[in-house]
Amino acid sequence: MAQKIKPNLSISQIINMSMGFLGIQLAFGLQNGNASRIFANLGANVEDLSLFWLVAPIMGLIVQPLIGHFGDNTWSERWGRRKPYFLIGAVLCAIGLVLLPNAPSMSHLLAGNALILAVIFMAMMDGSINVAMEPFRALVGDMLPKHQGTLGFSIQTILIGIGAVIGSYLPSALTYFGASNVAPEGFVANNVIYSFYVGAAVLIISILYTIFTTKEYSPKDFADFAGDDEVAERSKFSDIFKDFAKIPSKMKKLGVVQFFSWFALFTMWVFTTSALATHHFGLSPEDTNSVGFSKAGDLTGRLFGMYNFWAIPFAFLLTPIATRIGKKQTHALALLCGGLGLISMFFIKDTSMLWISMIGLGFAWASILAMPYAMLIDAIPQRKMGIYMGIFNFFIVMPQIINGLFGGMIVANVFGKMAIDYVVVGGVCMLIAAAVTMFLIKNDEDETPKEIAEEIKQVHF
Repeated sequence: MAQKIKPNLSISQIINMSMGFLGIQLAFGLQNGNASRIFANLGANVEDLSLFWLVAPIMGLIVQPLIGHFGDNTWSERWGRRKPYFLIGAVLCAIGLVLLPNAPSMSHLLAGNALILAVIFMAMMDGSINVAMEPFRALVGDMLPKHQGTLGFSIQTILIGIGAVIGSYLPSALTYFGASNVAPEGFVANNVIYSFYVGAAVLIISILYTIFTTKEYSPKDFADFAGDDEVAERSKFSDIFKDFAKIPSKMKKLGVVQFFSWFALFTMWVFTTSALATHHFGLSPEDTNSVGFSKAGDLTGRLFGMYNFWAIPFAFLLTPIATRIGKKQTHALALLCGGLGLISMFFIKDTSMLWISMIGLGFAWASILAMPYAMLIDAIPQRKMGIYMGIFNFFIVMPQIINGLFGGMIVANVFGKMAIDYVVVGGVCMLIAAAVTMFLIKNDEDETPKEIAEEIKQVHF
C-alpha cells in the first residue's frame, strides 16, 4: 500500500486542537499553587504534605496508560478517537475543582474528616485531568507530520503557560477585588475557593472549544499514513503488557531525564509555600494559619505564575534554538537554567527579587513540556501513540511517588523542617537531568538544521 504523507496543519489548526490544554493547566496551576496551602489550612504538618500529594502521581500512573490504550482503539464518526476522553475528563475534573476547596463544608454534610475528603477530591480531580490530558499529547502525534512535532508541542506549551499564569494569579487577583485571603482555622480562604470555581468554568469551555473545532483522522487515514493496514486493527487489553516489554531504547534514556526533572518539579510544587514561610518570612514550620502564612501562600501562587509566564516566550524560542544547537542541547541548557533557578531561591532573601529565580525555571518548564516529546515521537509506532505516551508518563509519576513517600521525612529529619533546603536538593536533581540529557541522549540522525528550519517556516508563514 502506498504511504501517504500527513498534510501540514496551520498555526490556527494546531492552536484549536491544543486549546483544551489551557483549561487543563489552569486547573493544574490552581492545584500546584494552592494544594499544600489547603492541606495545611486543614491541619496537615509540613512533613506530611508530600504524602497527601501522592494522589496526583498515583492517579497518573493508573489512568494514563489505560486511557492511551483505549484511545488508540476508540473511533466513532461523530466523536473521533481522542475527543471522548477530553470531554469525560473535563466534566469530572470541574466537579473536583469545585469540591476540593469546599472539603470543610462537605465534611459537615458527610460527617467526615475534612482533610481526608480533600485528599479524595484531589484524587478525583487528578484522575480526571489525566483522562483529559494524555489524549492531548497523543493528538499531536496523531495529527502532525514529523517536522511539525516540535512546533505542535511548543504551541501546547504556550497555551499551558497562559493557563498556568491565570491559575497561579487568580487567588491574588480575587483578593484585589475583595475576596478574603485569610482562612478561619479549619477552612479554606475565599479567594482560593472562588478561583477554583473560575478554573472549573474555563476548563469546560476550553475543552469544548477543541472538541468543536478539531476533526481527527479516521482509522483508514492512519493506515494510509503508515503505509499498511495494521493501524486499523484493534489491540487487545493484554497487549498493554507486551507494549511495556517493547519500550523503545530512546524512551528509556529520556525516562532517566524525566525522572530527575519531575523529582525537582514535585519538590518545588509541594514545599515552596513552607520554604517561603520559614526561610523568607521567618515563621515557625508549625504556623499554617497566620496572616504571614497566607502571604507566603499568595506569593507561591505569584511565583508559580511567573515561571509559567516566562515559559511562554521561551516556548517560542525552542524551535529556533534547537535549529542552532540541536534538540538535546536545547533541553540540557534549559534544565541547567532551571536547576540554577531553584538553587538561587536559597540565596535570594528579598522576596521581591525571587522573580529572577523564576526565569530559569520558566525556560526549564517550557522545554520539559515540549522537547522530550518532540525527541520521542519519532521512536513511537503511529498505531501505538496513545499507549506509549501513557507509558512515558511512568517516568513522570514514579519520581513524584518516591518523593512523596520520602520527601516529608527528609525535610523533617534531615533538614529540621526547613523546606528550603529540600528545594535546593530539587535544583541539584534538575542539574543531574541536564547532564544526563547532554551525555546519554543522542540527536536523531536525520535531525538537521534544514528539517528544524521547516518548523520555523511554519511559525512565520
